[in-house]
Amino acid sequence: MTGTERLTDTPPDPAGHRPASSGGDERDGETRGTVYVALAANLVIAAAKVVGGVISGSSALLSEAAHSVADSLNEVFLLASLRRSRKHPDSTHPFGYGKERYFWSLLAAVGIFVMGGCFSVYQGVQALRSTASEPSGGYLVAVLVLVAAGLMEGTSLARALWQVRGESLASGRPFRTQIRETDDPALRTVIGEDGAAVTGVLLALAGIVAHLVTGNTAWEGAASLGIALLLIYVAYRLGREARDQLVGQAMTPAVQREVHTFLCEQPEIDAVTDLLTMRLGPDSGLLAARVDLAGGSDSEEVEESAVRIKRDIVRHWPELDHVFLDITDAGPAGRRRARLLDEDLNGVQ
Repeated sequence: MTGTERLTDTPPDPAGHRPASSGGDERDGETRGTVYVALAANLVIAAAKVVGGVISGSSALLSEAAHSVADSLNEVFLLASLRRSRKHPDSTHPFGYGKERYFWSLLAAVGIFVMGGCFSVYQGVQALRSTASEPSGGYLVAVLVLVAAGLMEGTSLARALWQVRGESLASGRPFRTQIRETDDPALRTVIGEDGAAVTGVLLALAGIVAHLVTGNTAWEGAASLGIALLLIYVAYRLGREARDQLVGQAMTPAVQREVHTFLCEQPEIDAVTDLLTMRLGPDSGLLAARVDLAGGSDSEEVEESAVRIKRDIVRHWPELDHVFLDITDAGPAGRRRARLLDEDLNGVQ
């Protein structure tokens, strides 16, 4: 016998769709606000950097302009992901559209690499190959633009980190752990972009100041290449994380251990032979477990136990909104798998 219906604490609508959790909607609203702040800052900064770069002829500032343009486009991608990922499940996507977040995050990573990293490499190489001296009169404009950009990027970064701090307090996890393990790709992308932007502004300022002091444009070329390497690294990290989620990443080891322990503690369950999880979105996940029930129960009692256990799982772990229990007779081979599963989960840190 198997129990394979999806269970949640919220009733479906007339079409059979279940609404997103209010907690997910609230966090999405906060993330959307964070993305809007980042988008507004990047649009203003990009325009200022383009004007300042043209006036001063600074390759480092033009690299930063490309960086801000790429960030602005990526914020548009992230806003699209926030909207599309909230669509209800349907017949073609029965597990919902949560993975839209990871797809658009992957596009954002590609945008950072192509529009930011590659253009910065071009600017850096051009500056290193240039032998002509450039007038320094327009560089005061470049410095002022970069200082203003640093303040605006810092404000946007602070807004994103403040959201992470709130999530850290709510989850009880340390702040640094929350930054590393946040399951919201849009928020993670904004933090990566803004952190890289602040660092890029500092690199550009250092290159311009060194150019003004020495009269050598190679310093600006080096700064542009430094910005390019920074952007390529950020794009790689964001792309790798999006790839892991798109191909089907399991829930965190802590969640797997907690669910396994919970199942093993149920008086009706004799052994847990298999436990599989997959993240379907920031607020959605799948759990498939094969369990061997203790003897002495008739079919009606088994069905009632399965329904109760699944409802308890959803109540304790709301992110596991697709729960499948396979009731089976374990046998000797199944019990060996149960022992190995217990050892594997207890050994994962």
